[in-house]
Amino acid sequence: MRGGKTPIRPLGPDVIEKQLIFETVHEPEAGPKWRRLFDLHWPAYERWYLSETERERPSYLACYNALTRHMPELIPTYRRLCELSGGGDLSSRLLSLYRPPAYITGCSQAAFADADANVLVRNYDYPPELCEGTILSTCWNGRRVIAMSDCLVGVLDGINESGLSVSLAFGGRTAVGDGFGAPIILRYILEFCDTTPEAADVLARVPTHMAYNITVTDARKRYITAMIGPDRPASIKRIPVATNHQKRIEWYAHALASETLIRERQLSILVDDPATTKERLISAFAAPPLFRTDYRRGLGTIYTAVYHPNEGVAQYHWPERSIDLSFEHFEETFVDIRYNVRASVPG
Repeated sequence: MRGGKTPIRPLGPDVIEKQLIFETVHEPEAGPKWRRLFDLHWPAYERWYLSETERERPSYLACYNALTRHMPELIPTYRRLCELSGGGDLSSRLLSLYRPPAYITGCSQAAFADADANVLVRNYDYPPELCEGTILSTCWNGRRVIAMSDCLVGVLDGINESGLSVSLAFGGRTAVGDGFGAPIILRYILEFCDTTPEAADVLARVPTHMAYNITVTDARKRYITAMIGPDRPASIKRIPVATNHQKRIEWYAHALASETLIRERQLSILVDDPATTKERLISAFAAPPLFRTDYRRGLGTIYTAVYHPNEGVAQYHWPERSIDLSFEHFEETFVDIRYNVRASVPG
């Protein structure tokens, strides 16, 4: 979430343009392509990781032990990525995503299933200059995965070859504690789970350092939303929609700025309406209130992702562009996206 490669260009006295180049990368086994991404993003990630001073971050041994305890199957992948990154202490600690610095996103997401459709749709709302912008096609642990990368090892949203699809949203609470960043938990789910019940088990037992809402669906049209946090047990229910609060509003300023209740209501109306089709739902994510342009406050929509569990297809949409990817047809390409950001007005 802290990519830091977005050029900024002034367009006028109160508008600037931010550019984010999305890249699709196919590399089944982590190797030179992943190392290139590490070299590109590491300076920004290092600044972010040390933003609260190094003493705030856990030691390498604490990171390794936490992974071994909670996600042991991920250890060979973790070792491989640490080796590729050069084996440095700081980078290895970051790649565990154990107790990283806190960060806040927006996001709307919905699982939708009827007789003719099965999709997971999400908008990712965040500052463009902090988004990594990499869509990775991998097979690190015997399962093919297509996912929007975060922190080089984690996942913002994605799908695996069994059709299991996941997406995260900030949970709208200020609690921070002992646990992992949600992106590595989502990576773990896609690498080692095939079904929604299996993913639910992971979300119930692996600790998270912040509050997140995780929506999951699978090829059998089973969906859940897990409301997780560091200070209370996970609440996992058959709820198809999630925005940026958990059950009730606890952080009122963020709720007001992000319009979380408005977006949740819009999604709930859509998925409960018998007239809604997957096309109608996907279109709704391209318009307000789900599509947001408040890039100045870091709450604008960076992309829309649509995952089709039964077809193994991942689609990514922007207002004037879209790309379709699948496990059988994954083209490496670049997508140049521009975001117009209104500057703050003095006084």
